[in-house]
Amino acid sequence: DYRIKTIVFRQLIRHQSTDTSLILERSINRVQLLGRVGQDPVMRQVEGRNPVTIFSMATNEMWRSGDVETSPAGDVSQKTTWHRVSIFKPGLRDVAYQYVKKGSRVLVEGKLDYGEYVDKNNVRRQATTIIADNIVFLSDNIRGRDQ
Repeated sequence: DYRIKTIVFRQLIRHQSTDTSLILERSINRVQLLGRVGQDPVMRQVEGRNPVTIFSMATNEMWRSGDVETSPAGDVSQKTTWHRVSIFKPGLRDVAYQYVKKGSRVLVEGKLDYGEYVDKNNVRRQATTIIADNIVFLSDNIRGRDQ
């Protein structure tokens, strides 16, 4: 039923479009990260733009190496990956700035964004950012900045 509706919708879009190269397709750019905050958030405002709250968070991947049958304990290895989280959504931006703190365990939902910037040495660098649209606070020790 869903596939039939999708096909009909695509045909309708193609039929109604005067530009035959226009084909609307659904795509998904969705990320979920569960980890710990690496630094207290900062709020920045670039000239002419709305403020943004930014913080880093770490996720960990763990695995056992070696033969599990001969060495049940095995060697446990861990890799930590750091992510840059940016929040533009006004209500969420302010709540995150006030309540997220270093060490907090959070679930961040959003989308991936790739961009470029020029560092202080005028070197062009690439940046990957998570644009958050939802944060779930999982730590018991969340406090506001004014406490």
